[in-house]
Amino acid sequence: MADNVTIRMRPNGPFLVEGPITVTDSEGNPFAINPDKPAIALCRCGHSGNSPFCDGAHNKCGFESDERAPAS
Repeated sequence: MADNVTIRMRPNGPFLVEGPITVTDSEGNPFAINPDKPAIALCRCGHSGNSPFCDGAHNKCGFESDERAPAS
């Protein structure tokens, strides 16, 4: 059975990505990700000093976003 990747949106915060993933830049170069971490947080606010990863900047810049999936 393949490992699943789950992406969860945090209210007014980052995307939490759980599962085995690789994050690459626009040229295909991989970012170093600690394989022992169960999840990574990807920035949604655009203010992180550690892009593409979240550094908590959303708490200080007033970022607001909490999209909901449509009801089925």
